[in-house]
Parts: sequence; structure tokens; C-alpha cells
Amino acid sequence: MRHTADDSDSTMRLMLRLAVPSLAEQLLSSMVMLVDVWLTGHYLRDSPYLAAISLMAYTLWGLNCLFEFISIGATALVARFVGAGDLEQARRVVHQSLRAGLCIALPATVLVWLFAPAFVAMMQLEGQAAGLAIRYLHIIAPALTAIMFTRVGAACLRGAGDTAGSMLVMGTVNIVNAGLGTALVLGIGVRPLGWTGLAIATASGYVSGMLVMLWMFGSGRAGLRLSIGNLRRDRKLLGRMLRIGVPGGVDVMLIIICHLWFVSLINRFGDLAAAAHGVGVRIESLAYMPGSAFQIAAGVLAGQFLGAGNPRRAGRSVLAACLTGCAVMTAMGAVFQFAGGTLAGIFIDAEKTDLIDTTANLLWIVSWGMPLLALQMILTGALRGAGDTRWPMVFSVVGFLGFRLPLTYFVIGYTQWGVEGAWWAMVTDLAVRCALVTWRFFHGGWKRVAV
Repeated sequence: MRHTADDSDSTMRLMLRLAVPSLAEQLLSSMVMLVDVWLTGHYLRDSPYLAAISLMAYTLWGLNCLFEFISIGATALVARFVGAGDLEQARRVVHQSLRAGLCIALPATVLVWLFAPAFVAMMQLEGQAAGLAIRYLHIIAPALTAIMFTRVGAACLRGAGDTAGSMLVMGTVNIVNAGLGTALVLGIGVRPLGWTGLAIATASGYVSGMLVMLWMFGSGRAGLRLSIGNLRRDRKLLGRMLRIGVPGGVDVMLIIICHLWFVSLINRFGDLAAAAHGVGVRIESLAYMPGSAFQIAAGVLAGQFLGAGNPRRAGRSVLAACLTGCAVMTAMGAVFQFAGGTLAGIFIDAEKTDLIDTTANLLWIVSWGMPLLALQMILTGALRGAGDTRWPMVFSVVGFLGFRLPLTYFVIGYTQWGVEGAWWAMVTDLAVRCALVTWRFFHGGWKRVAV
């Protein structure tokens, strides 16, 4: 199977060959915590368990994103080298990225273990829920190295154009997590472990994914074979990777922090607003997945065609991803606009009409932002794949700190618009970042970035 971008293939065929497995991977990635949330809601049920799993969902997202400092740079460099036909250098990037990932994972394991109680207290979780969250973190902490291998290894495979490989890894994580989690919570064939079983299953899923990733690299999948000799530190190559990855990682962590800040402001509007926001975001996230898939495809093709010395084809590939991704996400926006109440009713008890109506209003608002979100996501992915990571970081600062959060504070202090006003602030932020990243793309500076 050919993984590299090839001029003999049509742009659309190349893009879809990358995007379709990436979409499946996004679905599988989202399922890791959704399975835990579902099991908690259906079999553990009590409020402390629900509160703890809600915090763990955000925490696991953050722990995964610790390795974006490495994986963003790894994807960009592997794509460049594969596009240029230099597989030996691509293999060296894999080794340096895994080495760097271990330098993050091992200290992080110790820190998560030691400071889990302080973190949970800082997040205002108390009583039984706090104890549950601490226990979950203590079980997950030793699996951080496995999480690193799945994240960084998948990033390298994607850079080589092998999105099917990273999909198979996440499939393994989910099968083990869902199967073992169900067995341990319900006591199928074993003594029921309840909450502890959830954490053990999640950790086991990632360990299984790591083993599959190591097997893939050991067998030379996509030409990226591991060897002990290449694990020696290469300061020059590591420096190139971090020059790309650190701004990208800062961008991702900034987005996480600002999202948590935004949620804290939403909570000021009261329980109804907070609940509607939570359900609305969960439904809206369905539209993120195709956007993320085309984002990955745009980044890989941009990097590979630039590595092959064909910037014109790189631009055409990104535009093809934008066209398709925007069409899909705009269609989903239309569903949000005309069937928001129906979608909300799937997640909310029919008797809670106020909550259903508020959630439907939020989905109607965000439906107008779907084309903007699609374009912003896909073009940002293209810039990162090209190694142009500083500008997206700047755009995130401008969008969140210059528009979304200040406008939300304005809504809180000077209007009666409530959570709907906050969501209009969110759409304004999307419009600003979309305009900025579109300017950068058509400016063309991303084609000349030295990696």
C-alpha cells in the first residue's frame, strides 16, 4: 500500500484516502472516555461518580495533549522527509520523537501521582467525588508512557501518510477499554471492581495500543522501522522538531485552558445554562470529528508535497480538504439549525422542556459558525503540517483572549443575554480566527517555512 503523496493520484483521492481512516480514528478517540462516562451513568449512577468522571474526561484530554509538543513537530518533519523520499531521516524523527516523549512521560507520571490530591482540590471537587478522582489518577498515571506511544507514534504514522495504522491503534485501545471496562464494572467472569475497574480498563487499553504501535514500528510499517542505534540523541534534529512542536503544543494547551476558563464563566449563568452548555457541546462535538479528519489530511498532504518540492500541489490539496470538510460540517450545521430540539431530546429527559429549548437555541447559534469552524480547523492543520505553527498560536491568543473571553465577560456584566450571548461570543471568536488563518494561508508564507 502506498502512503506517500503521489502526483499520479488525483488530489481528491489522496485527500479521502487520508481523511476516511482519520475520521474513524477521531470517532475511536472520542469513545475512550465516552465508554467510561456511559458505564458510570448507567451502572454507578450516584452523583459523586458522575462528578468525578466529568473531571476525569477533561483531565484525560489534557494528559493526552501533553505530548502535542512532540507530535505536532514529528508529523511535520516526517511528512517533509517522506515527501522528499528520505525515509532514513523520517525514521530518525520517529526515534527522536519517542525519546523526547519519554522525557515528558516519565516525570509527568511522578507528578500526576504525587499531586493528584492537590489538583483535585484545585478543581473544587470535594468529598467522595474527590477520593474517586484521586484513585482514578493514581491508576492512570503509570499508563502515561503508553499514552505517549499511542499519541506520538500515531503522529509519525500520519506524517508518513498511514492514517489507517493510527486508526488500528485507537481501535485496539477502544476494544480493550470497552470490553474490559464492562467486565470489571459488572463483574463478568471476575469480581466486580466498579469505579476502580473503569480506570484499570482505560489504562489497559492504552497499554494495548502501545504494544500494537511497537509491533507496527518493529515490522517497519510505512517504512518507519525502529532500531536501537537510532535512539542516540540527535540534537540538531530534535531542535528542528521542537522548533515546530513547541509553538503548536503551546497553542493546544492554551486552547484547553481557555476552554476551561470559558466553562467557568458559563457556570455563572446557573445550573440550567451550565447543563444546556454541557449537552450542547457534546452534540456539537459530533461535527468536530469530520473537521479533525480533514484537518489531518490537509496537514499531511501539505507537508509531503512541500517536501517533494511541489508547493502548488500542496495548496491544491489543502483547498480540496477545505471544500469537502466545509461541505460536511455545513450540512451538520443545518441539522443543528433545523433539528436542534430533536437532538437535544436524545440526551435530555422529555419533561425538562426548558433545558431542551435552551440547548436547541445554543445549537441554532453555533450552526452559523460551522463553516467558519471547518475552515479554521482545516487551515490550521495545513499550517501545522507545513511547520508553520507560530501563527496559529498567535491567532488562538487573539481569538480567545481578544474576543471570546472579553465578550463573555461583557455579556455577564452588562447584558441579559445569558448563555446564548456567551455562545455568540464563541461564534465571534471562530469568525476572527477563521479570517486570520485564511489570510495566512493565502499569504503563502507557510510554503516557505524552513523546517
